[in-house]
Amino acid sequence: MPENTAKGNPLLRGERLQIMLEKTELAALDDFRFSNRLPSRAAAVRELLRRGLAGEGFSISDPDGSSRSFGVLGAPDAGQVNGSNGA
Repeated sequence: MPENTAKGNPLLRGERLQIMLEKTELAALDDFRFSNRLPSRAAAVRELLRRGLAGEGFSISDPDGSSRSFGVLGAPDAGQVNGSNGA
C-alpha cells in the first residue's frame, strides 16, 4: 500500500531518509534554504545534494523543472556510465 502525504496525496518519492544535524548544521541549512527561496528543508537538502553530486561529475536533473518533479538524479547524458563522465 503506497504512503500518503499529510494532506492525503500519494507520496511521489518512494524512499525516506532521516538525518540528525547539529544546531549549527541546521542553521546553515535554513540559511541556505531562505537565501535560495526553497519551499522546505527537504528541498534545500535535495538542492545541496544535487550540487554536491554535480561537483563530482554525476548527472543531475533539470534545475528549472517544477518543484513537483524536482529530484537529484536525472537521466544520464550520452557518454556517461554509472554517473561518471569517463574522465
